[in-house]
Amino acid sequence: MNEIELNMPHSQEAVLATNKVIRNTYMLLSMTLFFSALCAAATMVMQVSQGVGFMLFIGGLIMTFVVRATAKSSKGLIAVFVFAGLMGGALGPIISLYMLAYANGSAIVAQALGGTAFIFLSLSGYALTTGKNFNFLGGFLFTGMLVAIVAMIANIFLQIPALSLAISSAVILLMSGLILFDTGRIINGGERNYIMATISLYLSIFNIFIHLLNLLGALTGRN
Repeated sequence: MNEIELNMPHSQEAVLATNKVIRNTYMLLSMTLFFSALCAAATMVMQVSQGVGFMLFIGGLIMTFVVRATAKSSKGLIAVFVFAGLMGGALGPIISLYMLAYANGSAIVAQALGGTAFIFLSLSGYALTTGKNFNFLGGFLFTGMLVAIVAMIANIFLQIPALSLAISSAVILLMSGLILFDTGRIINGGERNYIMATISLYLSIFNIFIHLLNLLGALTGRN
């Protein structure tokens, strides 16, 4: 090790480490999203049923625990792609349902995709360029998610359309906050594992897309 390396300021080392996490996170996120899109297309072509899609979704949720348990090893990379494949496969039947249920189903899906991309790129870009710390959002986001989960469970039995729209709007806002929160943690050294960072951002993107579909289907869908 030469003298320059020995005298490298700690802050510079931290910046290099942060940049590496950011680069690896967004590279892995791009790859997992692309893989999910392929799996979604595959389940659409195979005309997988909603029931099978739901089982794939449950499998994806189970895989989040596997990813977290293996995130510090090479097995974590395999686990995150299995997770992304299951979640993408679960999307296929949902997208097919919207395309069949509405005359403008393809437009709804395209708008949801575009809206999701716009929200993520705008918020993540803002967090990256400003370098702000959004840890103050943590308590609000945690409480908000608990309330949203309770409301979703309640609406399974109540089946109130207006409540469904309110829940979707709330979830989109909460996931948008999580994008800021998670990106801020990466920038400010709160998250040093790019696999963990990837799965957090992926779940926010997934939920925004699903709930945008629900909103657009209810507000602009034509039978």
